[in-house]
Amino acid sequence: MTADDKPFSFRSVALPVFLPALLFSTGEGAILPIIPIAAHNLGATLALAGFVSSMVTVGTLAGDIPSGWIVSRIGERTSMIVASFVALAGILVSLLAPNPWVLLVGVFLEGLATAVFALARHAFMTTHVPLRYRARALSTLGGVFRGGWFVGPLIASAVITATGTPQSAFWIFAVACVLAAISLIALPDPERGHRVAVRGTGPSPHGTGSHGMGSHGMGSPARGQADDDGAHRAHGLFGAIWAHRTVLLRMGSGAALVGAARSARITLLPLWALSIGLGEAHTALVIGIAGGVEFALFYTSGHVMDRWGRLWSVMPCMLGLGTGFVLLAFLHDVPQREGWFVAVVLFLSLANGLGSGIIMTLGADLAPRGRPAPFLSAWRFAGDGGQAAAPVLVSVLTAAASLPVAAGTIGVLALLGAGILRRYIPRYVPHVRHPVRETSELGDRA
Repeated sequence: MTADDKPFSFRSVALPVFLPALLFSTGEGAILPIIPIAAHNLGATLALAGFVSSMVTVGTLAGDIPSGWIVSRIGERTSMIVASFVALAGILVSLLAPNPWVLLVGVFLEGLATAVFALARHAFMTTHVPLRYRARALSTLGGVFRGGWFVGPLIASAVITATGTPQSAFWIFAVACVLAAISLIALPDPERGHRVAVRGTGPSPHGTGSHGMGSHGMGSPARGQADDDGAHRAHGLFGAIWAHRTVLLRMGSGAALVGAARSARITLLPLWALSIGLGEAHTALVIGIAGGVEFALFYTSGHVMDRWGRLWSVMPCMLGLGTGFVLLAFLHDVPQREGWFVAVVLFLSLANGLGSGIIMTLGADLAPRGRPAPFLSAWRFAGDGGQAAAPVLVSVLTAAASLPVAAGTIGVLALLGAGILRRYIPRYVPHVRHPVRETSELGDRA
């Protein structure tokens, strides 16, 4: 029985798969808009505060290197438990930081943990979710993370208001990590149950099988894909990069620009709020509400991708992000700039929500069936490379020019990413129409 033929129910995996992700992302969401502010309170300039904030994505990028190896060898649940404790170590360093440079180390450790945690969930969904549900399943996973990023800043806003210090947001992350680890230990391991369900199903290289690229009519080595031997040799990050170098260069560059545009929001928007005099609690509140807009759209994004194809999600996302950042570049010194800032933040969130799960879905479409973790590690490395570079670019441009110049540059890069993906998605992920039944189908086989 293949993964596409076996019965599948969201209900059977919802609690053990999604609850730990929701807890972890809630804690992460609580600190993301606060990191630049905490760094600034420790004496950092705007540019240095942006650089400290960028360590989340730099740490995630560094974590992509070993994460595929870790998940392949010790399993998803153990990997996520270890990641939770690494994040706790980073939180402790952040709380005790006497200056921005020590805070930078703590934030870097938190990024490392995020890489392992996110890859573990991505690999499970790639391997065990049937193709006809893939975009909706991964968009739901993306929606779970967005739900945490929505709730986290709202909790942080309340806690900061009560305590009067932004460092208190790190305690929210600490509690979330402990709860995530407890849930992983206490709940059934979905990986074990699904491994039994698909026992006897052999690896499916690119070009064959429903989870490889052959499910979309792709997989020919002439089109940049690895052959059988190449797929099985890609046991590590660098092996996967070499075996799939063509698709990673082409599709991966587009994914990197998607990651850059999204990551720039995390760094640039709190800095923008700081530069126009918006208070700490108000900043967390605005970004939290924007996260709610994204969260509301996650299933819509997956439904669109499953019914009409991946481009129908990625193009509105990237064109919207590009337009929003370019518009923001002209609004720093206008009258009622706080109101314009809120409007643009909500517009960017709408655009980003329309692309919920797109990078995870494209990675799953391209990954080899039998051993997806190393390829996904390489794929995430490409996307996270853009995420890591964008905050650094924002910091450099802010120091050398201004925040509006940084915003305009990110907008142009987002529009470039839209063009790259418009060219290569039809080549590597041609859409095959899968009937999208009623929403309730996802839970019918509970």
